[in-house]
Amino acid sequence: MKLGTFTVVLGDLTLDKACEFLHGKGVQMIEIGCGGHPGKAHCDAELLLKDEAKYEEFKATIAKYELQISALSAHGNMVHPVKEIADKFDEDLTNAILLAEKLGVPVVNTFSGCPGGSPEDKTPNWVTCSWPEDYMHALEYQWNEILIPYWKKKAAFAKEHGIKIALELHPGFCVYNTKTLLRLREAVGPEIGANFDPSHLIWQGMDPCAAIRELGKQGAIFHFHAKDTKIDPINCNVNGVLDTTHYGDEINRSWIFRSVGYGHGEEYWKAMISELRLAGYDYAISIEHEDSLMTGKEGLSKAISFLQNVLIFEDRGQMFWA
Repeated sequence: MKLGTFTVVLGDLTLDKACEFLHGKGVQMIEIGCGGHPGKAHCDAELLLKDEAKYEEFKATIAKYELQISALSAHGNMVHPVKEIADKFDEDLTNAILLAEKLGVPVVNTFSGCPGGSPEDKTPNWVTCSWPEDYMHALEYQWNEILIPYWKKKAAFAKEHGIKIALELHPGFCVYNTKTLLRLREAVGPEIGANFDPSHLIWQGMDPCAAIRELGKQGAIFHFHAKDTKIDPINCNVNGVLDTTHYGDEINRSWIFRSVGYGHGEEYWKAMISELRLAGYDYAISIEHEDSLMTGKEGLSKAISFLQNVLIFEDRGQMFWA
């Protein structure tokens, strides 16, 4: 496994300074945002595809600090019911796939997206229950008329360019748990897999180890985000986990995102890392910092130190005792 970092947290630094900082901390791989919600602070895919000098400078900066790119990320809603919004996210994803091919990066991370509940809608509609029947009709429309047709085309495009698409299982989008990811993968092909982020599963009440085992059977884990979640037992017991309280109002939320180690301890994370190895995943463990209780640099530094004692870096070796 390789210790990685999603560089968005260091977006206030130049790529050179961000790489210098991460190299000094012992990071081996970086995940770089190049459009959509992660922005383009460190990588403008459209520009790098057009400007060969900028492209070479970009590559040289990363090589200078002995880093590898684990994935390019262009998280967005490519099936947004407003066409102009959907088209911009789709353009960013397309450019990310083309740049990943040119760089020799095997994975592009994004979201599945979420359409409206009908052709007349102007806002996404995330359905979380099966009754009244209106919701089932909305799901049928979203999946059969919008989501599957879009991803069949995009998966075919990615396959042409030798790229795997890793979808983050994220509430608010159609793919948000194990079942929905496997449903889409079965419908559109093995080019679709998971950018596995346990933080989004924990607050839904899922066991990340169980989800890893299920996805691992399908070879469907393409990338991994190291981010934690802390459940507030008082607020959660009163209001449950479906919480729309603003992320900044931490004291009143049922759960908040934390740096790894601040939601769960080493035993929890060691079990997850071991499950990843059992699943055949030995790629990047990419830290995503979204902890509102500490600065990006402090949270990142603590996560790096924590994971250096948790990750399994070396190959298995021989079982001399067996």
